[in-house]
Amino acid sequence: MNAPFRHADPAQPRHDWTLDEIETLFELPFTELVFRAAEVHRRWFDPTELQLSQLLSVKTGGCPEDCGYCSQSQHFKTATKASKLLDADTVIAAAAEAKAGGAQRFCMGAAWRDLKDRDLPKVAAMISGVKALGLETCATLGMLTPDQAKSLKAAGLDYYNHNLDTGPDYYDKVVTTRTYQDRLDTLAAVRDAGMNTCCGGIVGMGETRRDRAGLLHQLATLPAHPDSLPINDLMPIPGTPLGDSKAVDPLEFVRMIAVARIVCPKSMVRIAAGREHMSRELQSLCFLAGANSIFVGARLLTTDNPGRDNDDALLADLKMRPMGERAQA
Repeated sequence: MNAPFRHADPAQPRHDWTLDEIETLFELPFTELVFRAAEVHRRWFDPTELQLSQLLSVKTGGCPEDCGYCSQSQHFKTATKASKLLDADTVIAAAAEAKAGGAQRFCMGAAWRDLKDRDLPKVAAMISGVKALGLETCATLGMLTPDQAKSLKAAGLDYYNHNLDTGPDYYDKVVTTRTYQDRLDTLAAVRDAGMNTCCGGIVGMGETRRDRAGLLHQLATLPAHPDSLPINDLMPIPGTPLGDSKAVDPLEFVRMIAVARIVCPKSMVRIAAGREHMSRELQSLCFLAGANSIFVGARLLTTDNPGRDNDDALLADLKMRPMGERAQA
């Protein structure tokens, strides 16, 4: 720890970060860390823009995995009720409504351990229909085979989400039904199919700062950095093993955003779950530190999200705008 590190070249992302270097970034004085992250952010993005994403659970509950944070696992007694896969028309209608409300990206999530070939045609129809609306498409459906990844790409899927959740040394404290390598193998299948990867993790599960650095080390040393990097602040759900978890200090969450921006400079760094309990000031610090996407809509998969009126007011007060929209004179 505290090993010297080479400063990141903003014109050339690094893939050779060491764990000690990343942990050293976390330990910088807060203002220095945020300043460095903001510099990197401005090299690749307009700091006044945010991409607005919306997420729909297309198949809820009944998952055989035992992820300790998830209300959809069949291992835990939670308030989430299992439901069947939605039909394509329902999903496409929800996507059209999301677009009308200002969403630029539409994500479809299914509570599966892995995608079954029998469900592939229905999922492909959803993706094709959403893509035809002009929205960026993303899906998270569990583990994929290489052939399934190619089929999703052919259907028009832009991004596939498959989070690593946490660092490798802490992973078995959270999940036992799927290995870390399983997750890496799915990411490889997605990359090989020519799709963009969406991969990040969760803070607030009892992990240490080194575990958080371990997650970012894994992401920063992949053959290609994640094109989309969601950072979730755990929403503790009654009935799950992590339902009584203590919240991470807000400034530590900002540090996670800032370090993610520095080590994966070209990634879309997304504040995902947890904004429901974040102050306006905390979210603003995250944007300053390099976050450039949020999820909008009243719900994520099974947890609450701030209302769109609140988000619009925050963006207006910060004089920020949805990505791609022209600044007002």
